[in-house]
Amino acid sequence: MTQLTTVSGAAPSIPVARLSRRAKAAIVVQFILKEGADVPLNALPEDLQMQLTQSLGEMRYIDRQTMHAVITEFAEELDSIGLSFPGDIAGALSALDGRISDQTATRLRKEAGVRQIGDPWKRIADLPLARLQAIVSAESIQVVAVMVSKLDVSKAADLLSSLPGDVARRITYAMSMTDAVTPDAVDRIGLSLAAQLDAEPPKAFRGQPSERVGAILNFSRASTRDALLTALDEEDKGFAEEVRKSIFTFSHIPDRMQAIDVPKITRDVDQDTLARVIAGAVAEIDKASVEFILSNISKRMAGALREAAEELGAIKPKESEAAMNAVVRAVRDLADSGEISLVTPSEDDD
Repeated sequence: MTQLTTVSGAAPSIPVARLSRRAKAAIVVQFILKEGADVPLNALPEDLQMQLTQSLGEMRYIDRQTMHAVITEFAEELDSIGLSFPGDIAGALSALDGRISDQTATRLRKEAGVRQIGDPWKRIADLPLARLQAIVSAESIQVVAVMVSKLDVSKAADLLSSLPGDVARRITYAMSMTDAVTPDAVDRIGLSLAAQLDAEPPKAFRGQPSERVGAILNFSRASTRDALLTALDEEDKGFAEEVRKSIFTFSHIPDRMQAIDVPKITRDVDQDTLARVIAGAVAEIDKASVEFILSNISKRMAGALREAAEELGAIKPKESEAAMNAVVRAVRDLADSGEISLVTPSEDDD
Protein backbone atom coordinates (compact mmCIF):
# COMPACT_ATOMS: atom_id res chain seq x y z
CA MET A 1 0.00 0.00 0.00
CA THR A 2 1.30 3.45 -0.88
CA GLN A 3 1.74 5.46 2.31
CA LEU A 4 2.51 9.09 1.48
CA THR A 5 2.59 10.30 5.07
CA THR A 6 5.11 13.14 4.84
CA VAL A 7 4.00 16.29 6.58
CA SER A 8 5.82 19.61 6.59
CA GLY A 9 8.22 19.64 9.56
CA ALA A 10 7.84 15.90 10.18
CA ALA A 11 9.70 14.42 7.20
CA PRO A 12 11.32 15.58 3.97
CA SER A 13 9.07 15.93 0.95
CA ILE A 14 8.92 13.12 -1.60
CA PRO A 15 10.65 13.95 -4.91
CA VAL A 16 8.05 14.25 -7.62
CA ALA A 17 10.10 12.01 -9.88
CA ARG A 18 9.55 9.12 -7.45
CA LEU A 19 5.74 9.40 -7.66
CA SER A 20 3.93 7.20 -10.17
CA ARG A 21 1.59 8.80 -12.71
CA ARG A 22 -1.32 7.14 -10.88
CA ALA A 23 -0.27 8.83 -7.64
CA LYS A 24 0.15 12.18 -9.37
CA ALA A 25 -3.30 11.84 -10.96
CA ALA A 26 -4.79 11.05 -7.55
CA ILE A 27 -3.14 14.17 -6.06
CA VAL A 28 -4.45 16.40 -8.86
CA VAL A 29 -7.99 14.99 -8.63
CA GLN A 30 -8.07 15.28 -4.83
CA PHE A 31 -6.85 18.89 -5.07
CA ILE A 32 -9.54 19.79 -7.64
CA LEU A 33 -12.26 18.10 -5.58
CA LYS A 34 -11.11 19.89 -2.43
CA GLU A 35 -11.40 23.21 -4.28
CA GLY A 36 -15.06 22.39 -4.97
CA ALA A 37 -14.77 21.93 -8.75
CA ASP A 38 -16.68 19.23 -10.60
CA VAL A 39 -14.55 16.53 -12.21
CA PRO A 40 -16.39 14.44 -14.86
CA LEU A 41 -14.57 11.23 -14.00
CA ASN A 42 -17.39 9.13 -15.48
CA ALA A 43 -16.04 10.10 -18.92
CA LEU A 44 -12.93 7.99 -18.23
CA PRO A 45 -12.77 4.30 -19.20
CA GLU A 46 -14.00 2.06 -16.39
CA ASP A 47 -10.55 0.55 -15.68
CA LEU A 48 -9.04 4.02 -15.23
CA GLN A 49 -11.87 5.00 -12.89
CA MET A 50 -11.10 1.90 -10.80
CA GLN A 51 -7.36 2.61 -10.73
CA LEU A 52 -7.92 6.22 -9.70
CA THR A 53 -10.36 5.22 -6.97
CA GLN A 54 -7.90 2.63 -5.64
CA SER A 55 -5.07 5.21 -5.59
CA LEU A 56 -7.25 7.68 -3.69
CA GLY A 57 -8.09 4.96 -1.18
CA GLU A 58 -4.44 3.96 -0.64
CA MET A 59 -2.94 7.43 -0.14
CA ARG A 60 -2.99 9.30 3.16
CA TYR A 61 -1.10 12.63 3.34
CA ILE A 62 1.47 14.61 1.36
CA ASP A 63 3.19 17.85 2.30
CA ARG A 64 2.50 21.19 0.64
CA GLN A 65 5.81 21.25 -1.22
CA THR A 66 5.06 17.92 -2.93
CA MET A 67 1.50 18.99 -3.71
CA HIS A 68 2.67 22.27 -5.28
CA ALA A 69 5.30 20.45 -7.33
CA VAL A 70 2.74 17.97 -8.70
CA ILE A 71 0.19 20.68 -9.49
CA THR A 72 2.90 22.80 -11.20
CA GLU A 73 4.00 19.84 -13.32
CA PHE A 74 0.36 19.14 -14.24
CA ALA A 75 -0.22 22.79 -15.23
CA GLU A 76 2.93 22.80 -17.37
CA GLU A 77 1.76 19.65 -19.18
CA LEU A 78 -1.62 21.27 -19.89
CA ASP A 79 0.08 24.42 -21.24
CA SER A 80 2.19 22.33 -23.60
CA ILE A 81 -0.83 20.61 -25.19
CA GLY A 82 -1.79 22.14 -28.52
CA LEU A 83 -4.79 19.97 -29.40
CA SER A 84 -6.54 17.02 -27.82
CA PHE A 85 -8.47 14.35 -29.73
CA PRO A 86 -11.28 11.96 -28.71
CA GLY A 87 -8.96 8.96 -28.72
CA ASP A 88 -11.37 6.43 -30.24
CA ILE A 89 -14.05 6.07 -32.91
CA ALA A 90 -16.87 6.41 -30.39
CA GLY A 91 -15.52 9.74 -29.17
CA ALA A 92 -14.91 10.92 -32.74
CA LEU A 93 -18.50 10.07 -33.71
CA SER A 94 -19.75 12.03 -30.73
CA ALA A 95 -17.56 15.03 -31.62
CA LEU A 96 -18.77 14.99 -35.23
CA ASP A 97 -22.42 14.41 -34.38
CA GLY A 98 -24.54 16.53 -36.71
CA ARG A 99 -21.54 17.38 -38.89
CA ILE A 100 -21.31 14.17 -40.87
CA SER A 101 -24.22 12.41 -42.55
CA ASP A 102 -26.32 9.87 -40.68
CA GLN A 103 -25.39 7.25 -43.28
CA THR A 104 -21.65 7.79 -42.72
CA ALA A 105 -22.01 7.73 -38.93
CA THR A 106 -24.06 4.53 -39.06
CA ARG A 107 -21.52 2.83 -41.33
CA LEU A 108 -18.55 3.84 -39.15
CA ARG A 109 -20.35 2.74 -35.98
CA LYS A 110 -21.20 -0.63 -37.51
CA GLU A 111 -17.67 -1.22 -38.86
CA ALA A 112 -16.03 -0.25 -35.55
CA GLY A 113 -18.55 -2.15 -33.45
CA VAL A 114 -19.25 0.82 -31.19
CA ARG A 115 -22.58 2.05 -29.96
CA GLN A 116 -23.76 5.65 -29.79
CA ILE A 117 -22.06 7.01 -26.68
CA GLY A 118 -23.75 9.12 -24.08
CA ASP A 119 -26.57 8.48 -21.68
CA PRO A 120 -29.00 6.14 -23.49
CA TRP A 121 -31.88 7.32 -21.31
CA LYS A 122 -31.38 10.90 -22.43
CA ARG A 123 -31.68 9.77 -26.05
CA ILE A 124 -34.83 7.86 -25.23
CA ALA A 125 -36.33 10.78 -23.30
CA ASP A 126 -35.80 13.02 -26.36
CA LEU A 127 -37.76 10.70 -28.67
CA PRO A 128 -41.09 11.96 -30.03
CA LEU A 129 -44.27 10.58 -28.50
CA ALA A 130 -45.03 8.43 -31.56
CA ARG A 131 -41.65 6.67 -31.26
CA LEU A 132 -42.19 6.00 -27.55
CA GLN A 133 -45.59 4.51 -28.37
CA ALA A 134 -43.86 2.17 -30.84
CA ILE A 135 -41.47 1.03 -28.09
CA VAL A 136 -44.44 0.34 -25.80
CA SER A 137 -46.06 -1.90 -28.41
CA ALA A 138 -42.81 -3.77 -29.14
CA GLU A 139 -41.43 -4.36 -25.62
CA SER A 140 -42.58 -6.28 -22.57
CA ILE A 141 -44.60 -4.50 -19.91
CA GLN A 142 -41.68 -4.85 -17.46
CA VAL A 143 -39.25 -3.09 -19.82
CA VAL A 144 -41.83 -0.39 -20.59
CA ALA A 145 -42.39 0.17 -16.84
CA VAL A 146 -38.67 0.86 -16.41
CA MET A 147 -38.67 3.18 -19.44
CA VAL A 148 -41.66 5.18 -18.19
CA SER A 149 -40.02 5.44 -14.75
CA LYS A 150 -36.95 7.02 -16.38
CA LEU A 151 -38.93 9.59 -18.41
CA ASP A 152 -39.62 13.12 -17.28
CA VAL A 153 -42.87 13.21 -15.32
CA SER A 154 -44.71 15.37 -17.86
CA LYS A 155 -43.59 13.25 -20.80
CA ALA A 156 -44.49 10.04 -18.97
CA ALA A 157 -47.95 11.48 -18.31
CA ASP A 158 -48.37 12.39 -22.00
CA LEU A 159 -47.31 8.89 -23.03
CA LEU A 160 -49.65 7.10 -20.62
CA SER A 161 -52.60 9.32 -21.57
CA SER A 162 -52.02 8.54 -25.25
CA LEU A 163 -52.20 4.76 -24.71
CA PRO A 164 -55.31 2.57 -24.46
CA GLY A 165 -56.62 2.43 -20.91
CA ASP A 166 -55.86 -1.25 -20.30
CA VAL A 167 -52.25 -0.84 -21.51
CA ALA A 168 -51.71 2.23 -19.30
CA ARG A 169 -53.12 0.36 -16.29
CA ARG A 170 -50.81 -2.63 -16.85
CA ILE A 171 -47.79 -0.32 -17.15
CA THR A 172 -48.58 1.59 -13.95
CA TYR A 173 -49.10 -1.70 -12.10
CA ALA A 174 -45.76 -2.99 -13.39
CA MET A 175 -44.12 0.24 -12.17
CA SER A 176 -45.23 -0.68 -8.64
CA MET A 177 -42.96 -3.72 -8.84
CA THR A 178 -39.77 -1.93 -9.97
CA ASP A 179 -38.36 -1.41 -6.46
CA ALA A 180 -36.11 -4.45 -6.80
CA VAL A 181 -34.69 -3.42 -10.19
CA THR A 182 -30.95 -2.80 -9.87
CA PRO A 183 -29.10 0.16 -11.45
CA ASP A 184 -27.17 -2.31 -13.58
CA ALA A 185 -30.41 -3.74 -14.97
CA VAL A 186 -31.69 -0.24 -15.74
CA ASP A 187 -28.44 0.52 -17.60
CA ARG A 188 -28.71 -2.69 -19.62
CA ILE A 189 -32.31 -1.92 -20.57
CA GLY A 190 -31.34 1.61 -21.63
CA LEU A 191 -28.41 0.34 -23.71
CA SER A 192 -30.61 -2.30 -25.32
CA LEU A 193 -33.25 0.24 -26.33
CA ALA A 194 -30.57 2.64 -27.59
CA ALA A 195 -28.98 -0.18 -29.62
CA GLN A 196 -32.34 -0.72 -31.31
CA LEU A 197 -32.41 2.96 -32.22
CA ASP A 198 -28.90 2.67 -33.69
CA ALA A 199 -29.96 -0.40 -35.68
CA GLU A 200 -32.74 1.50 -37.44
CA PRO A 201 -31.77 2.55 -40.96
CA PRO A 202 -31.51 6.33 -41.38
CA LYS A 203 -34.47 8.00 -43.06
CA ALA A 204 -34.05 10.29 -46.03
CA PHE A 205 -36.90 12.57 -44.87
CA ARG A 206 -37.46 13.89 -41.35
CA GLY A 207 -41.17 14.65 -41.56
CA GLN A 208 -44.03 12.22 -42.12
CA PRO A 209 -45.28 11.91 -45.73
CA SER A 210 -48.57 13.62 -44.82
CA GLU A 211 -46.64 16.53 -43.28
CA ARG A 212 -44.48 16.97 -46.37
CA VAL A 213 -47.49 16.93 -48.70
CA GLY A 214 -49.36 19.30 -46.38
CA ALA A 215 -46.43 21.73 -46.33
CA ILE A 216 -46.44 21.84 -50.13
CA LEU A 217 -50.21 22.30 -50.35
CA ASN A 218 -50.03 25.11 -47.78
CA PHE A 219 -48.60 27.39 -50.45
CA SER A 220 -50.41 25.99 -53.47
CA ARG A 221 -53.32 27.79 -55.09
CA ALA A 222 -56.64 26.98 -53.44
CA SER A 223 -58.00 25.38 -56.62
CA THR A 224 -54.92 23.17 -56.97
CA ARG A 225 -55.08 22.20 -53.28
CA ASP A 226 -58.77 21.25 -53.46
CA ALA A 227 -58.29 19.22 -56.64
CA LEU A 228 -55.34 17.26 -55.17
CA LEU A 229 -57.20 16.55 -51.92
CA THR A 230 -60.21 15.30 -53.86
CA ALA A 231 -57.94 12.97 -55.85
CA LEU A 232 -56.26 11.77 -52.65
CA ASP A 233 -59.68 11.01 -51.15
CA GLU A 234 -60.30 8.61 -54.01
CA GLU A 235 -56.89 6.92 -53.71
CA ASP A 236 -56.38 6.80 -49.93
CA LYS A 237 -58.96 8.53 -47.74
CA GLY A 238 -56.95 7.95 -44.52
CA PHE A 239 -53.84 9.57 -45.97
CA ALA A 240 -55.92 12.44 -47.31
CA GLU A 241 -57.26 13.10 -43.80
CA GLU A 242 -53.71 13.15 -42.38
CA VAL A 243 -52.71 15.63 -45.08
CA ARG A 244 -55.67 17.87 -44.20
CA LYS A 245 -54.53 17.93 -40.57
CA SER A 246 -51.07 19.07 -41.69
CA ILE A 247 -52.41 21.88 -43.86
CA PHE A 248 -52.51 25.35 -42.37
CA THR A 249 -53.90 28.09 -44.62
CA PHE A 250 -54.96 31.67 -44.03
CA SER A 251 -58.55 30.59 -43.39
CA HIS A 252 -57.40 28.35 -40.51
CA ILE A 253 -56.02 31.23 -38.43
CA PRO A 254 -59.12 31.87 -36.23
CA ASP A 255 -59.54 28.17 -35.41
CA ARG A 256 -55.94 27.13 -34.88
CA MET A 257 -54.16 30.23 -33.61
CA GLN A 258 -54.50 31.60 -30.09
CA ALA A 259 -55.60 35.22 -29.81
CA ILE A 260 -52.69 36.12 -27.52
CA ASP A 261 -50.21 35.14 -30.25
CA VAL A 262 -51.69 37.30 -33.02
CA PRO A 263 -49.56 40.44 -32.30
CA LYS A 264 -46.47 38.38 -33.19
CA ILE A 265 -47.68 38.32 -36.79
CA THR A 266 -47.31 42.10 -37.02
CA ARG A 267 -43.73 41.76 -35.83
CA ASP A 268 -42.72 39.40 -38.65
CA VAL A 269 -44.94 40.67 -41.50
CA ASP A 270 -44.60 44.24 -42.74
CA GLN A 271 -47.61 46.55 -42.69
CA ASP A 272 -47.78 46.85 -46.48
CA THR A 273 -48.25 43.06 -46.78
CA LEU A 274 -50.90 43.08 -44.05
CA ALA A 275 -52.73 45.90 -45.82
CA ARG A 276 -52.75 43.82 -49.02
CA VAL A 277 -54.18 40.89 -47.04
CA ILE A 278 -57.06 43.10 -45.84
CA ALA A 279 -57.66 44.62 -49.25
CA GLY A 280 -57.67 41.24 -50.98
CA ALA A 281 -59.92 39.36 -48.56
CA VAL A 282 -63.04 38.68 -50.63
CA ALA A 283 -64.20 35.24 -49.48
CA GLU A 284 -66.08 35.13 -46.19
CA ILE A 285 -63.60 32.70 -44.61
CA ASP A 286 -60.72 35.05 -45.46
CA LYS A 287 -62.65 38.04 -44.10
CA ALA A 288 -63.16 36.11 -40.85
CA SER A 289 -59.40 35.62 -40.55
CA VAL A 290 -58.78 39.31 -41.23
CA GLU A 291 -61.24 40.32 -38.50
CA PHE A 292 -59.65 37.86 -36.09
CA ILE A 293 -56.24 39.43 -36.68
CA LEU A 294 -57.48 43.03 -36.45
CA SER A 295 -59.48 42.38 -33.28
CA ASN A 296 -56.44 40.97 -31.49
CA ILE A 297 -53.90 43.70 -32.20
CA SER A 298 -53.86 47.27 -30.90
CA LYS A 299 -56.75 49.47 -32.07
CA ARG A 300 -54.29 52.03 -33.33
CA MET A 301 -52.49 49.55 -35.59
CA ALA A 302 -55.77 47.99 -36.73
CA GLY A 303 -57.06 51.40 -37.75
CA ALA A 304 -53.85 52.23 -39.61
CA LEU A 305 -54.01 48.92 -41.51
CA ARG A 306 -57.65 49.48 -42.49
CA GLU A 307 -56.78 52.95 -43.84
CA ALA A 308 -53.82 51.56 -45.78
CA ALA A 309 -56.04 48.84 -47.27
CA GLU A 310 -58.63 51.43 -48.37
CA GLU A 311 -55.92 53.43 -50.11
CA LEU A 312 -54.82 50.34 -52.02
CA GLY A 313 -58.32 49.70 -53.31
CA ALA A 314 -58.97 46.49 -55.21
CA ILE A 315 -55.88 44.35 -55.79
CA LYS A 316 -55.24 41.36 -58.03
CA PRO A 317 -56.04 37.89 -56.66
CA LYS A 318 -52.40 36.84 -57.15
CA GLU A 319 -51.20 39.74 -54.98
CA SER A 320 -53.77 38.91 -52.33
CA GLU A 321 -52.82 35.22 -52.29
CA ALA A 322 -49.10 36.06 -52.07
CA ALA A 323 -49.75 38.37 -49.11
CA MET A 324 -51.85 35.73 -47.32
CA ASN A 325 -49.15 33.14 -47.93
CA ALA A 326 -46.62 35.49 -46.34
CA VAL A 327 -48.78 35.61 -43.21
CA VAL A 328 -49.18 31.82 -43.24
CA ARG A 329 -45.40 31.39 -43.61
CA ALA A 330 -44.78 33.71 -40.65
CA VAL A 331 -47.25 31.78 -38.48
CA ARG A 332 -45.67 28.43 -39.45
CA ASP A 333 -42.19 29.78 -38.68
CA LEU A 334 -43.37 30.90 -35.25
CA ALA A 335 -44.86 27.46 -34.62
CA ASP A 336 -41.77 25.61 -35.89
CA SER A 337 -39.50 27.67 -33.62
CA GLY A 338 -41.70 26.86 -30.62
CA GLU A 339 -42.61 30.50 -30.02
CA ILE A 340 -46.31 29.75 -30.46
CA SER A 341 -48.44 26.60 -30.44
CA LEU A 342 -51.08 25.88 -33.03
CA VAL A 343 -54.25 24.04 -32.09
CA THR A 344 -54.26 20.60 -33.71
CA PRO A 345 -57.52 19.87 -35.51
CA SER A 346 -59.40 16.89 -34.11
CA GLU A 347 -60.80 14.09 -36.21
CA ASP A 348 -64.28 15.51 -35.71
CA ASP A 349 -63.34 18.82 -37.37
CA ASP A 350 -64.52 19.36 -40.88
